[in-house]
Amino acid sequence: MSRLIPFFGFLLLVVLFGFGIWWNTQHDQREVPSPLINKPAPAFVLPKLDDPAQTVSRDNLLGKPYLINVFASWCIACGEEHPVLMAQGKSIGVPVIGYNYKDDEGDAKGWLAKHGNPYDMVIVDREGRTAIDFGVYGAPESFLVDGKGIIRYKRIGPLTPDVIEKELKPAIAALAKEQP
Repeated sequence: MSRLIPFFGFLLLVVLFGFGIWWNTQHDQREVPSPLINKPAPAFVLPKLDDPAQTVSRDNLLGKPYLINVFASWCIACGEEHPVLMAQGKSIGVPVIGYNYKDDEGDAKGWLAKHGNPYDMVIVDREGRTAIDFGVYGAPESFLVDGKGIIRYKRIGPLTPDVIEKELKPAIAALAKEQP
């Protein structure tokens, strides 16, 4: 009987490994539920990239919905997402706020100068402290915030034309229906 223990241990590992593979094929790994959905966006006061003496706060942005797009010059996936934002950012129906994450301001300015700036404004979180409050895992990520400051949608990973059409635009349209 003691010689069967390793066999059963191996069999258990095979079953667990098979379950893990099945689980990963059934669930999109970018679909990490955010505890902030339908809750107020965290309070923040961050400097603007183009004028660090000016700051932007959550309270400054109240009144109209907006999309926060977390990006960085060092982020490879942001480079994949950027042409999509350049092509569609101005037509999604809400202002797009660039959120420069853990990046050198000079590198961010150079990157935007080279690739174009799809953002209505860019705010800077050099240390990443506010990003922690937002639950940012890394760049790129996007948050749709309604006019009352409530987070309504979160996307981990690049925005693609498909994601914009099938997820983001319907979420924005739903916000328009909620407005009095």
